[in-house]
Amino acid sequence: MGVMSTTAPPTFDDIEAAADRIKDRVRRTPCLRTRFVRNPIHGGDVLIKLECLQVTGSFKARGANNAILSLDDAAVKRGVITASSGNHGTAVAYAARASGAKAYVYLPETTPADKIAKLRQWDAEVVIEGAVWDEANAAALARAERDGLTYIAPFADPAVIAGNGTVGREMLKQSSNIDVLVVAIGGGGLISGIATAAKAMKPDITIIGVEPTGAPTLKSSRDAGALVTLDEITTAAGSLAPRRSADINLDIINEYVDDIVLVSDDEMRDAARWLWFEMGIGAEISGAAALAAIHAGKLNAPSDATVAAVICGAGADGIV
Repeated sequence: MGVMSTTAPPTFDDIEAAADRIKDRVRRTPCLRTRFVRNPIHGGDVLIKLECLQVTGSFKARGANNAILSLDDAAVKRGVITASSGNHGTAVAYAARASGAKAYVYLPETTPADKIAKLRQWDAEVVIEGAVWDEANAAALARAERDGLTYIAPFADPAVIAGNGTVGREMLKQSSNIDVLVVAIGGGGLISGIATAAKAMKPDITIIGVEPTGAPTLKSSRDAGALVTLDEITTAAGSLAPRRSADINLDIINEYVDDIVLVSDDEMRDAARWLWFEMGIGAEISGAAALAAIHAGKLNAPSDATVAAVICGAGADGIV
């Protein structure tokens, strides 16, 4: 089951408002140059935006807080619910706790144990349901309807997209010379927000999306000209692996994203190991996907281009 959205996509003004709304809830993460390393990954100057250092360990804290801070008091009091592969759920639990709301998080059976433990530490009620995110999401939507809970979509909510867009806004304020911005794609919430902000601030910037070869959800949809539901998921990068995205994300990606490339699990693991060895950064393989595309030569970027990659989530699955 996919997430349907009939609401309008966020504008750059919405992203600006989100930045102000969440400023006391999230970190301004560093955007580091990587040229001072033993084993460089691109002929030009590569920057890495360390959202793995964000509160709760991923960029998701931005969208979740913007969504919950946009709710009225009655919705907050009823409680919030979501489905997640881990990172979005943790961010919702954090944002809910900060707002005095109860959080309910549905997870697929493949969710790593450490992510489940972290969620419970943020006081969320955790429910394991289904083999993949889409099945957990269907159960969460049914629970939201039954119990009157406020559902926070991980990628198809305009408020979540606007919050995520603050990553792109922040990057271009930190480094206005970025020519190519590379972003991992799961459901498309991160790249939708980043692309909206980046194209508004610098219209000639190139935006490249990255998906696993085992979960090409949005590349397949873009190629087909409409949303598709994947028959199966064959990647270990669980946070990049919904079987179906949503119209709002596909529409934004079609408008602003210049290309989508695919990387293998081994290429993501290589990138995660590079981050650990060269930079001392612990990223999950999903979090290293954008860097993997650069590392594996998947970009058709000039050697003198300033390329930036978002390291979107912390973890150790790529280095253990």
